Amino acid sequence: MAIESSCDETSVSILRNGRNVLTNIIASQILQHQKFGGVVPEVASRKHIENINQVIEDALREAGVTFDDITHIAVTYGPGLVGALLVGLSAAKAIAFARGIPLNGVNHIEGHIYANFIEHKDLEPPFIALIVSGGHTHLVYMKDYGEYEVIGRTRDDASGEAFDKVARALGLGYPGGPEIDRLAKIGNNKAITFPKALLEEGSYDFSFSGLKSAVLNYLNSQKMKGNEIHTADVAASFQQSVIEVLTEKTLACAKERGINTVVLAGGVAANSGLRELLGEECKKRGIQLKYPSLKLCTDNAAMIGCVGYYDYIKGLRSDMHLNAMPNLKIGQRY
Repeated sequence: MAIESSCDETSVSILRNGRNVLTNIIASQILQHQKFGGVVPEVASRKHIENINQVIEDALREAGVTFDDITHIAVTYGPGLVGALLVGLSAAKAIAFARGIPLNGVNHIEGHIYANFIEHKDLEPPFIALIVSGGHTHLVYMKDYGEYEVIGRTRDDASGEAFDKVARALGLGYPGGPEIDRLAKIGNNKAITFPKALLEEGSYDFSFSGLKSAVLNYLNSQKMKGNEIHTADVAASFQQSVIEVLTEKTLACAKERGINTVVLAGGVAANSGLRELLGEECKKRGIQLKYPSLKLCTDNAAMIGCVGYYDYIKGLRSDMHLNAMPNLKIGQRY
């Protein structure tokens, strides 16, 4: 069994041998947070408390198993919202203690990478992973199961965070990523020239705050001049700047490391523009690109269960002192 509650999804999954998902229940809180334009931590924590027991029961029933069939339990303990993490963590520890089964604390960012193992049964490390979500933008060399080298990360806003902030400025609501992706399909991605922050030569880090500010400045200047704003063109041009930087740095990293497999992970991995551009450029270079189905791009417990399984067979265990770590880094161990 695996439990995920790092942000605004309460999810429980039952897996067999790490990659065979029997069920993956996700209770989303999007409707609760839409009126605020983003996730409110206290609201998220309370909804997790309301949802967790029912989601566990639903997962067991849908998988056709009982607690007697569960051999070990995995749970996200970071990074994320501390109150939200504590709900899932408390439930997992209670089950592990009551049933006398092993507990494995899992890093949420690692979980996004492992979603690809569920989707692609033949996938094996080593590979380069581009992890893009609302809170994280990482370029990671995965040497083996549980072995990571962070090659690049965002220095300010994560890509998904930039999507949400620009979407809010355009009046598109929350979550902003899917709305911008939808509009970008009908907009002209060359209509407006927005900056691409490549940073210093040879750097694999990312920066999206300057791009976000450029979009906001453009919108303000157009309003002050009384010009019509073509929302779809703004969305398409902004998205193009983001995905070009992500694609360029990922492929440069793969070339430098001599790696011919790239995996895409995280919520922004659902972006159709990124999938298309990265896919085209990988194909030109003979690089294999893997990414999860849309359901596995979002936060879910199945990906946490996959990490937990591989940690379990390596002999790793957590004890009852395991605590939430909201700023947990990839590769960091409790």
